[in-house]
Amino acid sequence: MQLGMASALETLCGQSYGAKQYHMMGIHLQRSWIILSSCAVVMLPIFLFTEPLLVFIGQDPKISAVAGVISVWYIPIMFANVCSFTLQMYLQAQSKNRIIAYLAILNLSTHMFLSWLLTAKFQFGLAGVMSSMVITLWIPAFGQLMFVFCGACPLTWTGFSSQALTDLFPVVKLSLSSGVMLCLETWYSTILVLLTGYMKNPEVTLDALSICLNINGWEMMISIGLLSATGVRVANELGAGSARRAKFAILNVVTTSFSIGLVFFVFFLLFRGKLSYIFTTSEEVAAAVADLSPLLAVSILLNSVQPVLSGVAVGSGWQSVVAYVNITTYYLIGIPLGAILGYVLGYHVKGVWVGMLLGTLVQTIVLLFITIRTDWDKQVEVTRQRLNRWFIDGNREKAASSGSP
Repeated sequence: MQLGMASALETLCGQSYGAKQYHMMGIHLQRSWIILSSCAVVMLPIFLFTEPLLVFIGQDPKISAVAGVISVWYIPIMFANVCSFTLQMYLQAQSKNRIIAYLAILNLSTHMFLSWLLTAKFQFGLAGVMSSMVITLWIPAFGQLMFVFCGACPLTWTGFSSQALTDLFPVVKLSLSSGVMLCLETWYSTILVLLTGYMKNPEVTLDALSICLNINGWEMMISIGLLSATGVRVANELGAGSARRAKFAILNVVTTSFSIGLVFFVFFLLFRGKLSYIFTTSEEVAAAVADLSPLLAVSILLNSVQPVLSGVAVGSGWQSVVAYVNITTYYLIGIPLGAILGYVLGYHVKGVWVGMLLGTLVQTIVLLFITIRTDWDKQVEVTRQRLNRWFIDGNREKAASSGSP
């Protein structure tokens, strides 16, 4: 939810940067901090009272107790994400990606070391795992804050401003739309696992499905990277007033991503279950993975296009439209079809997955249709109107803060 809400900043900062309204990016960043921090505070009771809530809905008391401990540890992680996610969007809009990559490498290496030290060496168990997560997730947050505050973004960060407290409602609306859009996509794949857990022989099925989803997740990282690149590029070009360059960027990234997906599609059709031995030694699980590999290959092919089209939506500010598309295609088409194919017609996990793939296919076709049919010259005008409506004169703001007439 937090990552989705932060993606609203990708729209606002990307378009402001393209329009050379550089000082507005700092104001948008501060508005996003206010909104995401407020949401984090509202969510605090859920994390504080996870254990009694889980017991109330009938979960095992022992599991609920452990979940309650983990939830409390997640509170500082939640606030670290407020800083990290928003600053990442703010920096990406300016193509300052190198610092994000450096901090990610530092984060990963520190996390590996602390996890070994606190769990394997000192045997701190769950507390060691969670404390290492808390420490390492604050590394990119502090690192990016220092990078911005120490003058690395002189045009876009001019200090804290009271103007960030104005015009919050439109930003709240866009942030919530972005959060809902991402949550609907994330929950969709989770429901596949949930539906599979109620089938016969769920241990082998879930093992095989977990391997497939893990592989799919690895490949998905490429598409997510292209999603971010698309969102930034489209937002920059729309803000700069160039419909032609925005369309060229979309065509270029969609073609590149689809080509990568096609290579992986063929690769997984050829190797099928052989890749499962990276994760397991069980012949039964490997056979189940081989049986699911064609569906995995199709998923990878669809996921090479769908995230890029979502990136176009983020860059254009269409998050609310995509949220409605996701509800319809995922939850009114994909999941019901999967349940019918898997449980009613007896195709089990393959039926569930096929139904959900059909939902993803329909969603991809709809997003592709919207993208092709969009009048990008009109979209440039819509972007210009949005930027002008939220524009704050930087010189007048400085004069007000200094007390000049």
